[in-house]
Amino acid sequence: MNTFDFVTIPIIISVVYFVIGVLKKETKNSERVMRNLPLIAAVLGAVFGAIMFFSMPEIIPASNALVAVLIGGASGLAATGTNQIFKQMSKKDEEDNGSDRKKN
Repeated sequence: MNTFDFVTIPIIISVVYFVIGVLKKETKNSERVMRNLPLIAAVLGAVFGAIMFFSMPEIIPASNALVAVLIGGASGLAATGTNQIFKQMSKKDEEDNGSDRKKN
């Protein structure tokens, strides 16, 4: 097993997360873009998986291009899930701070 096998998926997740963040900022959180973020993230991840497979096949743990695309797509969706984790955690913090203020 190669050392890169363990870092490929986090690399794809990080790159897709960054690109999605830039996209959201550039489109000023357009409703159309926001509604399609999971699809955009999956496609971006699939593209990155294919690029990694064909440019550096030793870096992605895939035996063929289809598996690489599926790994990339799943990693892209994981980036969307990561975004939701941070969003929900910040929402929880805001709710906690708001309830503390009401008590005082």
